[in-house]
Amino acid sequence: MISLSYDLHIHSCLSPCGDDDMTPANIVGMAALLGLEAVAVTDHNSCKNCPAVLAAAQEYGILAIPGMEINTSEEIHAVCLFPDLEAAMSFDAYVYDRLMPFPNNEEIFGHQLLYDSEDHICGTIPNLLINATEISFDDLWPLVRSYDGVMFPAHVDKSANSLMANLGFIPPDSQFKTAEVKDLKKLHGLKKAHPYLEKCRIISDSDAHYLEHIHEPGLTLPVEEKSARGVVEALLRGL
Repeated sequence: MISLSYDLHIHSCLSPCGDDDMTPANIVGMAALLGLEAVAVTDHNSCKNCPAVLAAAQEYGILAIPGMEINTSEEIHAVCLFPDLEAAMSFDAYVYDRLMPFPNNEEIFGHQLLYDSEDHICGTIPNLLINATEISFDDLWPLVRSYDGVMFPAHVDKSANSLMANLGFIPPDSQFKTAEVKDLKKLHGLKKAHPYLEKCRIISDSDAHYLEHIHEPGLTLPVEEKSARGVVEALLRGL
């Protein structure tokens, strides 16, 4: 068993709320500068910058896990991570077909920039990525598992777009074994109010939209191997 310093929830410039400086190479370069060992770029409802992220990570010698922050039909955010790029891109196609076909207005919402492996802009995504999908939170766990991935609810302590804020409770038939908490000082109160969390691995990520917000090393994740699959399996196991 080895431990990896991580930040598994980062937005690139593909997310309309992400800063334009959040290019794949800039993100991975900042992670390397900080000394992180594993990162995941998880754009809203899209994995389309993951190929460029993985290419940059290989150059910098950092482990990158392909992923997405999905917005469910209940407006709950959840992070979905995958053991390989093929699974992530198949999931991406499934989700995009179930995203509200509302055109992005760059002047209002921001750019949705696609990058190639050389860190050059190669396109944009036409439909606004921050909208809700047709996929419910209850359906998300088995759906992500069908792509060999793992799902965990994002920033459960936040007052918007979180499982607690939008539902007010954890569904009793939930299967996730990892949960993300933004402010770990709130963890004791969260566990008291929601005992389900007692059996979960708790992680904390930056949810960075700007380079300077990417986490510095501190928290670690124990994995059996340093690979995307190793990270996915650790989050599947939970505690």
